[in-house]
Amino acid sequence: MRAQDRVVVITGASSGLGAASALAVARRHARTVVLVARTKETLERVAMDVRALGAEALPCAADLADVRAVDRLQALIENSVGPPDILINSAGVGRFLFLDETPPEEAVQMMAAPYFAAFYATRAFLPAMILRGSGQIVNVTSPAAFVPWPGATGYAAARWAMRGFTEALRADLRGTGVAVTLFVPGKVSSPYFDHNPGAEARLPRIARLYRTLTPAEAAEALIRGLERGSRQVVTPALLRLTFWLQRFWPSVVSSLVVRTGAKRPVGATDDGEP
Repeated sequence: MRAQDRVVVITGASSGLGAASALAVARRHARTVVLVARTKETLERVAMDVRALGAEALPCAADLADVRAVDRLQALIENSVGPPDILINSAGVGRFLFLDETPPEEAVQMMAAPYFAAFYATRAFLPAMILRGSGQIVNVTSPAAFVPWPGATGYAAARWAMRGFTEALRADLRGTGVAVTLFVPGKVSSPYFDHNPGAEARLPRIARLYRTLTPAEAAEALIRGLERGSRQVVTPALLRLTFWLQRFWPSVVSSLVVRTGAKRPVGATDDGEP
């Protein structure tokens, strides 16, 4: 589905891939870009950039892990600009932690976004898409949804949930005219690593072979996949090759990732403190 003259809702739109996706659809002449994240101030800055490109922008601050807030968001958006044609679920949080380092409340937060945020947002906007007989949903996940690495248990589980959600949703929507795309970027140079010190060191050493994407590059790959109606988009090319190899030699790929992954810290406790 092309973004031109469409209403596009993007979650996690205050920075990184979400913000870059907003600019990418604005350049493709989207009618309205709805920007959703928790912080109003950062959304306003992205909205200014979207408007400068000629599209209407509607910044909406909301906690997508709160189903009542999502219901209010749905009413606001549909009353203001109408039901979305495209929904891009890119909101997500989570640190790279071993299971016994992960506080239980943080495990819940990691599942809340991306998984429940995507579930609630999709549930809110889907009926109008089905009634109209058209729409496109893009769910963003991580390579950890396919090849988990050591020291990121809760993070990987939440991204696996996004993968499963996408597959199940696609089965649900067969024959409705609503399509679903799973987008899997490799490492993106986003604020994530600034906000999570030490996370980069927890990436497997084999990840150094993969090119780091800018948010703009990742967004362009996402939008091209959306325009083609692709079931799954994986970028960069070497990551696509890795996934292909995993289909035939899963134990070899998993072994490389685990062997080059993080080693368990000595003396860690269940609250993440030494």
